[in-house]
Amino acid sequence: MEKLKDKRAEYEATASSDSSVNLDDIDNRIITEVLGPKSSQQYMPSVNQAQAEVQRLRDQMAQMQASTVEQIAQLKAEAASRKEKAQRKYNKLQLQLKAEAAAREAEQQENMTNSNYSFRI
Repeated sequence: MEKLKDKRAEYEATASSDSSVNLDDIDNRIITEVLGPKSSQQYMPSVNQAQAEVQRLRDQMAQMQASTVEQIAQLKAEAASRKEKAQRKYNKLQLQLKAEAAAREAEQQENMTNSNYSFRI
């Protein structure tokens, strides 16, 4: 561990005087120098692993998007079904009201006819 700290101090001193040294890469260089190249691979995923992870995340996003689109389509279908059912109920009530109004009008006509008839007698 002490060896890692010493190497870090050495690289930081070099980085402060040499602008070509990348500060972000210091940890990876130290691990590689002190522990060897194989151990640095343990700490840093390979390009293939990173690409595989990116692809996995893209696939997951595509699956979530497809699922969302499917849910939206299902909700739209359910809403259309409810709207159609409400429209049928509205039409039925309208017919019922018209029939009741026609029946009342016919009853009034009949009452007027009967009252006119009773005056003639």
